[in-house]
Amino acid sequence: MDIETPIPAQITTVLLDADGTLFPSEEPAFEASAEVTRAFAERFGLTGDFSPEHLRRTTTGKNFRTTAQDLLARQNASCTPAELEEWVEREKVEVSAYLGRVLRPQPDVLAALSALRGRYRLAVVSSSALARLAACFTASGLDDLLPGDVRFSAEDSLLEPTSKPDPAVYQLALDRLGVTAGESLAVEDSVTGARSAINAGIATTGLVQFVPVDERAERVEALRSAGVTEVAGSWDDLAEQLAGDRTAVRT
Repeated sequence: MDIETPIPAQITTVLLDADGTLFPSEEPAFEASAEVTRAFAERFGLTGDFSPEHLRRTTTGKNFRTTAQDLLARQNASCTPAELEEWVEREKVEVSAYLGRVLRPQPDVLAALSALRGRYRLAVVSSSALARLAACFTASGLDDLLPGDVRFSAEDSLLEPTSKPDPAVYQLALDRLGVTAGESLAVEDSVTGARSAINAGIATTGLVQFVPVDERAERVEALRSAGVTEVAGSWDDLAEQLAGDRTAVRT
């Protein structure tokens, strides 16, 4: 742990990423998503590494829609909007169902959120579809702490789906919640997500509890390079830095 750094006193609202931040969903999500991605690649004659691990390392923070569009663009392939929607829906249904089966409540996350909601307004800002979030939140025991009306999805909440790192979903959350960027703090596990929040003018803390241990040091460095103000190693650390005297403990 390094030197403590003050949390700005004007912060009233904490905006939480979901996948990889509130629950350890990245690895199981990519196991399910990779099957759909491989079928998508076969359909359009795409080549490359579509293993769960490669997809996790290269597309974390993006949704399937953006990943599919990127894969097509890199190999000069095309897909009609209607068919793309079919693939997006298929991936959403399959991944949501799988996550709903394998995720479990995380006691430290529940304890931290229970403590923080007495001091801050809490909301969720994610690239994932609302249906996927609903499955994950129910399986993780988070429905009461973070109900549906404070969940914002880059896939479903915007007029046009626009994934992180675009700041659109964070800007929407600020507007809907009636708060300014200066009154908010974002919590993100990925560089893609951190850039989204930072590009919206929101001070951002990294959280690496659910990042694989052998990747954690590299992720911390990448998050700091992206412009996060602090990086918390665990939910206990995050709760500590946001509680009491509003000091932040850097990992």
